[in-house]
Amino acid sequence: MSSSNALRPRRSSARVRRRRVIVAVIAVFALLAGAGVAYAAIALNGTPDAAAAPSASQTPSPTPTPTPTPLTPSEALLATTADPAACAVSFQGDGIAEAPMLQTQGTLYTALPVPAREGLVFAGWYATPADAASFSIPARVNGSEPVVCTEQEAMLYGAWKTPDENVAENARIPILMYHQFTANPEGESGWLRGNYAYIGDFDAHMNHIATGGFYLPTWDELSAFIDGRLWLPNHSVIVTDDDADQSWFDLAAPVVDKYKVLATSFMITAYRQDPPPNLYVLRRSHTHDMHKAGANGEGQMVNLSAAEIAADMETSAQVLGVKEVMAYPFGHHNETSKEGLRLAGFEMARTIEPGYITIGTDKLAMPTVRINYGMGLDALVRLIG
Repeated sequence: MSSSNALRPRRSSARVRRRRVIVAVIAVFALLAGAGVAYAAIALNGTPDAAAAPSASQTPSPTPTPTPTPLTPSEALLATTADPAACAVSFQGDGIAEAPMLQTQGTLYTALPVPAREGLVFAGWYATPADAASFSIPARVNGSEPVVCTEQEAMLYGAWKTPDENVAENARIPILMYHQFTANPEGESGWLRGNYAYIGDFDAHMNHIATGGFYLPTWDELSAFIDGRLWLPNHSVIVTDDDADQSWFDLAAPVVDKYKVLATSFMITAYRQDPPPNLYVLRRSHTHDMHKAGANGEGQMVNLSAAEIAADMETSAQVLGVKEVMAYPFGHHNETSKEGLRLAGFEMARTIEPGYITIGTDKLAMPTVRINYGMGLDALVRLIG
């Protein structure tokens, strides 16, 4: 082998090494160039984290907290209850500053306020401002009708009369007094025959009241009327039954329900304690156990002491859950009877004396209009219009 051929492999290896060095140098320069570009980009644009994070010299701006919308008085009232039937009833009108109150949908309104205003007499709550301005009796709202709400809220509008207008109305409010009832058109026999109203007549009576534009005051309204604080239209009537006889439950109460006429059943709670037969019947006291004769042959209410009377009435009130008005057994009463009622916290009492309620009537000796057997629709119209 010649010397020239022996040197060829070594030269080839040297060339390869030189090429590798050149490639490595080129790669290093490429890396350095890329790093420079990246550094320039960072210098110009910053990193995402750097863009998001404030510098040490900056104070972060707090995120503003949304201001909650304040609750209306009605909404605040509804927030106090989880009852889905709750209704917040609000009141509007000139000089009206009454706070909203909770009522229960599907039940009768209870304890609606009677506002006071110097030199004026309250004239009731109405469904719309126009009704309030016209004193529309059909649109007047009180405890004789059920609570109806929209989205758990309702609005009532108040109206006013002058004292002279109140007096000029000359309202004479009849409290009708029924006792037992019969389905026999010929009536019942015996000494209590007069007590048994024929149910056909009673139906005609309730229909006349329901369709004749009558206003049906509640007992608290009657009290305010007697005081001269509330205007009642002359076309008003109160329906009552004494004794809560079984015929009242079987015959009369369904008629009351049919015509949606507010009625009061005066119940002797020692004898029966039935729940109200329907929405439109109020239970009130006919005493607990004083519907019987005393030592002198007259009713216990004119034989017992005021303290004894008060104790009996307390028991009756516990059964019925209300102190408001009572009916004297047999109509018997005296000053001791009245004192016993006052001690027990009763404000009103109905007698059997004939007459009508007017401004200033004695609340513990209220007269009545007695309904006897044989008194048909014509008789009722003569008595109440």
